[in-house]
Amino acid sequence: MITLPSTMGLRAFEAAARQMSFTRAARELGLTQGAISHQIRELEGLLGKRLFHRRGRGLTLTTEGRVYLDYASEALERLKAGAASLNRYDSILNVSTSSTFARKWLMPRLDQFNMTFPDLDLRISSTPRLDDLLANGIDITIQQGEGEWSQLNCKKLCSELIFPVCSPALLTPGALLERLSDLRRHVLLHSRNRTTWRDWLTSHGMTTDPAEHGPVLEDAGQAIDAAIAGQGVALAYGVLVSHDLAGGRLVRPLEEAVPASFGYWTVCSPKSANQTKIIRFREWLATEATRSAHNP
Repeated sequence: MITLPSTMGLRAFEAAARQMSFTRAARELGLTQGAISHQIRELEGLLGKRLFHRRGRGLTLTTEGRVYLDYASEALERLKAGAASLNRYDSILNVSTSSTFARKWLMPRLDQFNMTFPDLDLRISSTPRLDDLLANGIDITIQQGEGEWSQLNCKKLCSELIFPVCSPALLTPGALLERLSDLRRHVLLHSRNRTTWRDWLTSHGMTTDPAEHGPVLEDAGQAIDAAIAGQGVALAYGVLVSHDLAGGRLVRPLEEAVPASFGYWTVCSPKSANQTKIIRFREWLATEATRSAHNP
């Protein structure tokens, strides 16, 4: 079994071979000349080969020393590259979430994130399958659900409410929207199907007639954008419209709301849960979620 040399021994040898001087190598590495000489002797003893010819105060490499220098230099360069790679990994945060959550909640807060974490490079992607996360190099994901991912580290970010929203421009004097029955006078915007509006109206004891009409859009984000454009009334998830409500692009014409059957969770591998960048990101998310809940 071959015993590997110490990193200090390799550094001492490489510096001495490059400088052709124990004294200059010691100065470069912040060591004494005696320490450099000791490291070289240990390395030579380990290898069973002389690496230098010592002639008075001068040094020359032996044939074995010239051969070994190439390997030592390459090994040190690879160690440096590995350390740099780890530093880059610590500064990159790969986040996955739905495209709608990313666009309507996360992206409007990127300026705040960048000011809080100038040392972190945020990379956002959409990975539809939770069990694909580790295979795709995702550090952490924000998911809708009930925290049912038993094999992963889950922390609840916030709960969700469902309520109607519309553009303030839609509330003209002739287009009243003060009570549930007034919804019959407006276009209802649906995401994917009409079930959500139908269930929401039923939970408030209202006939489902208004839910039978209106455009069906691809997802909640499109319904929100259509509402902002004044195209009708959307039944929105409160978390997703918090930024638009705060900016006055949307209003809540009715007070009625229903708790959603899910919340938002941050999910990551148990092995990465204690990484500093994960902890910092989760704390920032929690702060932003609390702030948006208090200032809708």
